[in-house]
Amino acid sequence: MIAMSPINTEDEILREKLRTLDAEFDREMRARGFDPAQAENVALPSHLAALYVEREQIRAELEQLTRGENQ
Repeated sequence: MIAMSPINTEDEILREKLRTLDAEFDREMRARGFDPAQAENVALPSHLAALYVEREQIRAELEQLTRGENQ
């Protein structure tokens, strides 16, 4: 059995969480009449703002992991 490195496992967990949050964010934005592509340009209700912030945090974590793997 091949063991996955902890970095790859963490990377995949974060990517899956990001996919889930992206889908939820898009769904919630559309349900409220917003265009998801304009999330940075509109004032978001608190629930959507929280999802947006969480997505951005995960993206930053993934970027740090990617930078760490490339060095």
